[in-house]
Amino acid sequence: MDVSERMWGRLAGAGAERRFRRGEVLLHQGDEPTHVALLLSGRVKVVLYPGEGSALLLAVRGPGEALGVMGVAGATDRSATVVALEVCVTRTLPAERFLALVREAGEEAVLLRNAMLRIREGEAWRAETASLPARLRVVRALLRLAVPVPGAPLEVPLGQAEIGQAVGLSRGVVAAELARLREARLVTTDTGRVVIDDQEGLRALAGTGQIGV
Repeated sequence: MDVSERMWGRLAGAGAERRFRRGEVLLHQGDEPTHVALLLSGRVKVVLYPGEGSALLLAVRGPGEALGVMGVAGATDRSATVVALEVCVTRTLPAERFLALVREAGEEAVLLRNAMLRIREGEAWRAETASLPARLRVVRALLRLAVPVPGAPLEVPLGQAEIGQAVGLSRGVVAAELARLREARLVTTDTGRVVIDDQEGLRALAGTGQIGV
């Protein structure tokens, strides 16, 4: 959430601390928007379940994110499920308290701007998934899903199947594309994660589609 450090401190100071283990759900799709969770540490994945057992991975979020804001601001049910990718610490505020603090600080415009950015981000991702070849889908997804953590290498904390959920590809296709990226020394893969070794090279590939250009 793009607010001042002072405003973030006020919001965090008004919340109750909660801890989540890896794999625990912070927010459930379809639930009422009763609260906002400020993510202080750890990373989470945001997943949409359209139905019939399918899943679409929408984003990875890291520290400094306010989770559940769109539902609270729009008074609509949760639009996606948020799951901890590692141990996470949050500060939770009731919806009414969160909105009151935002109004008192005159930050309503920031709230609206962030909501619009999230909507546009989702639209851009869907457009890429519908139109780009597999290689570019995977490369752009890696760049989009990599959340920087101080003191740690830049990585995507997801397995091949989860990356496939983000770009509409099978696990096998994702594995093949990651193998090509490993051969080009752009990434290193491990169980449940992809480390980005050459961010600039990956960005160049995202624009050209050609390894080594």
